[in-house]
Amino acid sequence: MTEIEITADLVRDLLEEQHPDLAGLDIREVSGGWGNQMWRLGDGLAVRMQRMDPTPELQLKERRWLPSLAPRLPLPVPTPVRFGEPSGRFPKHWTVMTWVPGEPLDQGSISRGDHAADTLAGFLRALHVEAPAEAPVATDRGAHPRNCTGGFEDLLRAVAPDDIAADVRAVWDDAVDAGEWEGPPVWVHGDLHPANVVVSDGTLSGIVDFGDLFAGDPAWDLAAAWVLLPAGTASRFFDVYAHADEAAIRRARGLAAMKSLFLMLMGQNGDRGLPGGKPHWGPAGRAALDRVLKGV
Repeated sequence: MTEIEITADLVRDLLEEQHPDLAGLDIREVSGGWGNQMWRLGDGLAVRMQRMDPTPELQLKERRWLPSLAPRLPLPVPTPVRFGEPSGRFPKHWTVMTWVPGEPLDQGSISRGDHAADTLAGFLRALHVEAPAEAPVATDRGAHPRNCTGGFEDLLRAVAPDDIAADVRAVWDDAVDAGEWEGPPVWVHGDLHPANVVVSDGTLSGIVDFGDLFAGDPAWDLAAAWVLLPAGTASRFFDVYAHADEAAIRRARGLAAMKSLFLMLMGQNGDRGLPGGKPHWGPAGRAALDRVLKGV
């Protein structure tokens, strides 16, 4: 797909066409973003523009479900307030959403580890409730680790340092051997990595990008105990979360290993100048993998 050049002028033109009362607000580009590009709109809003995503499915999913989920979540999340429809000027979807203030974790840090662990656990407890029958089901994630072994092996071969490869594989094998999720499908964010959480004052202060939202196994989010939180706080996280049995923690740890390897691959791609690569994700992924290997 050819990338459409999205400029501040284009964003303003679209607003003037479809939401003229917002067109006078200040527009500033937000760095990052691959499938979608973000623009700040005034102080409290953002415009999410479909860019490399081949279909509008992820944006439409956020439009459908975030308005009902957001009110019961204890952290700010982006909530759709206006819909932008495809037009001759821009043949894709775009959405005006509330802006979640703070700094993405991949550009910031957590210094208040216990507070962040408690905050993340409280957020996931509130999110992980039984989803309605019409909730989306994941197609590329959400499965038991045993069904993701091909992807794990590819990542392991691509980026795992030789000195720890056997240890990483052992964590994965333990997740594969763990029992299935036996509860009802619950709401799962599905993509908790350092660019999709916001920090301020040394702790977590918001969660963004719900495009992968699905109903399924909460272990896919519980992996964030290692992927996001500082070393030594995973056990506190699981104590506060209080709903994860041993099998869920084993699945989550294996999935955290896979997610850490993915961050390392994105860092490697960035070092090589490949599209979508993020050089600074490499060190973050390696640090997360070290936390995974240390266990709970």
